[in-house]
Amino acid sequence: QAQLAESGGGLVQAGGSLKLSCAASESIFNFNAMDWHRQAPGKQRELVAAISDGGSTHYADSVKGRFTISRDNAKNTVYLQMNSLKSEDTAVYYCTGTRGLGRVWGQGTQVTVSS
Repeated sequence: QAQLAESGGGLVQAGGSLKLSCAASESIFNFNAMDWHRQAPGKQRELVAAISDGGSTHYADSVKGRFTISRDNAKNTVYLQMNSLKSEDTAVYYCTGTRGLGRVWGQGTQVTVSS
């Protein structure tokens, strides 16, 4: 079973930046796509950004122009660069990898944006 490990979360002031990393225990080419999801307190989990094995990207409207997803295939790592952070970006951020009908989840990393 593949494992995903997120890092890079923390506390940041509104307007600041953070870069999340997701390290996979195997080649990320084994996944059709790698995604970042987030879940804020009292809210449903939502897709934030996705990147396919071919490099195509997709973003939620709420983060377009502020967040950038990227991948380093040699390091088996996916990143989420988050700029111009807002208090509403506060959430636990999860890295996921899809493979066929299955999805592997990381343990999550907390991002807190203070206003």
